[in-house]
Amino acid sequence: MRRLPLFPLPVVLFPDSVMPLHIFEPRYRQMVARCLEFDRKFGLLYHDPDQMGPFQMEPGRVGTVAEIGEFRILPDGRSLLLAHGRERFCIEDGVESDTPYYEAVVSDLSDEEPGDPEELVRNRRRSLDLFVKVLDRFGPSDPEVGAPELELDANREASFRIAAWIYLDPAWQQEFLALPRETDRLRRIDRVLIGVMESEGWHGSN
Repeated sequence: MRRLPLFPLPVVLFPDSVMPLHIFEPRYRQMVARCLEFDRKFGLLYHDPDQMGPFQMEPGRVGTVAEIGEFRILPDGRSLLLAHGRERFCIEDGVESDTPYYEAVVSDLSDEEPGDPEELVRNRRRSLDLFVKVLDRFGPSDPEVGAPELELDANREASFRIAAWIYLDPAWQQEFLALPRETDRLRRIDRVLIGVMESEGWHGSN
């Protein structure tokens, strides 16, 4: 377990994805300054104050460790940064401290071991193939937009890599993030992708 500064936001950061952030609140400016001096890491935790009320550090809440990559400070003290999603974490306990930002004791959240590793690879390959089919059919029509650069390696985790390229409700994304088995996450991704194809009257043979 370790102590981690927390940044609650109404968005979800997936492992192996990148998210630009605009830091303007004084307390989070302090948090970022502390991270840059230490290990460049903080915990990004989904929280929508309009739907969930004041932020609480309940044990069991799941987030993603964010590592600060590119960083630029603006003349007025605000900053822009790229947050790189690393491992997932689970809150064990909140920390009372004199810092103006939130801190918690967290533990790493790892996936449960798959029952059949070869079946997991097959499931990854199926989901990646579905995503490519959807992208080929419904991807950006503007060539200047470009297609997502998704590594099609079925020998490494695929569910978060695919989910990062699909716009879904953040509450759905948070539930997805907390699932402990990649197989279950891949099934959910497949349902979304198949739903997109069926909603357009396309069943793969068209």
